Amino acid sequence: MRLTRAELERMSPADLLRLEEVLEQVVQDAEGGKVPWRCGRPGCDGKPHPGRNGRHARASQLAPEWEWDVWMLLAGRGFGKTRTGAEWAIEKARTLDRGALIGPTAADTRDILVQGESGILACAPATFRPTYNPSKRQLTYPNGAIQTLYSADEPNRLRGPQHGYGWFDELAAWRYIQEAWDMAQLGMRLGDHPQICVTTTPRPLPLIKLLAKDPMTALTKGTTYDNLHNLAATFQRAVVSKYEGTTLGRQELNAEVLSDLPGALVAMRHIDGARVQQAPDNLIDIVVGMDPAGTGAGDETGLVVVGRGPDGKSYVLHDGSEKLSPNDAANRAWGLLESWSATLLIVEDNGGKDWIESVLKAVYKERQGALHTAPLRRVNASQGKRLRAQPVAMRYEQGRVCHVGSFPDLEDQLTTWIPEEDPTMSPDRLDAMVHAVAHLMRKYDRTETRMLSPHAVKGTGTGIHPAIAARRAAAERRAS
Repeated sequence: MRLTRAELERMSPADLLRLEEVLEQVVQDAEGGKVPWRCGRPGCDGKPHPGRNGRHARASQLAPEWEWDVWMLLAGRGFGKTRTGAEWAIEKARTLDRGALIGPTAADTRDILVQGESGILACAPATFRPTYNPSKRQLTYPNGAIQTLYSADEPNRLRGPQHGYGWFDELAAWRYIQEAWDMAQLGMRLGDHPQICVTTTPRPLPLIKLLAKDPMTALTKGTTYDNLHNLAATFQRAVVSKYEGTTLGRQELNAEVLSDLPGALVAMRHIDGARVQQAPDNLIDIVVGMDPAGTGAGDETGLVVVGRGPDGKSYVLHDGSEKLSPNDAANRAWGLLESWSATLLIVEDNGGKDWIESVLKAVYKERQGALHTAPLRRVNASQGKRLRAQPVAMRYEQGRVCHVGSFPDLEDQLTTWIPEEDPTMSPDRLDAMVHAVAHLMRKYDRTETRMLSPHAVKGTGTGIHPAIAARRAAAERRAS
């Protein structure tokens, strides 16, 4: 960037301030070791070398040089998918006016694609760094190009807007994957050849398989090991060593698109075959299943909401599992019970987790008052995990457990846990879901009596569960 004295003298105070900011950013980039992403060395491995002394692209992180419609990076954790997508999106903004950035949720799009350590704001060079306007959900570049942020959880927001390209991150983790994909595709109608960059860890979902086979898809595969030299030693010890050689590791590290695994508790084809986009209006009952975290560092608390339909099917409504402290886990559990108008919290009591009942009761009294009794039922899980889960697995085979949308982490556990290989240690989300479904089975499957929903709104005749009705109304308001 060269400016003459005459050009500097003609600049307004605001332009001079902006120039000062850009120059400061240039210095910071240089001091931080930032170098241009593209490297002219054929087959470059991305490691520093003369002329590129900072992190830059490996050959596999550059878009293929042919007229593809979709560039899909199926790669393991730590491969550098986010950095690749961010750099591609920045390049597109240099020549195209409108782009879409879509993550699994609004928070993911903001925190990973835009503000993350490998997101657009961190990767863009000082002379072409966009400004972020959270209220408008937009990035605006110095040349006027705009990128709009979307959540795959809200497909209707994609109905109408037009774009010339899009970066879709973690496609396999989108809850409403097909609907959001279709809405986004219909909006790709600006310019001569709209293109989409998909960065995702693979899962054996129909859309992923379809895209991988499409002749207009440029498919790039990569593993965690391709970028191991840039990953923290703690990641290598805590993650790679834990999952290396396991079924889940083959998917998350080696980026294999696994088909149904012999011996796994549930086959993906059974989940997909019964998947629905919304639950029935007149659910008979809703409960929350809870598998408390053990004593191991980093263990998750499983929290899964399941409803019983008048058709006798179980509907998985929500997965709120997370790494939580005991007090936060109790508040999360009661919060789910309230927001979903659930009738009961089903919690496992074995494995030295007796602490959870006292914490749950104490937190419930804080939230509801001392006069209220916590709607809590403890489940004695002394029975083998495989035997406990088997009846639920059979319901999946019969198409009697329906996932309302997609729950990637839960589904990974269901389709990769092989009881014969590890009969004593079943995953947390899976256990929480099993407790909830098993409770509803015990309660309602003893007879074939058709039950009237206790949640029906008197006088309306609709029978819509209040939690479902509230979510429908919110969706309709957003769509309008």
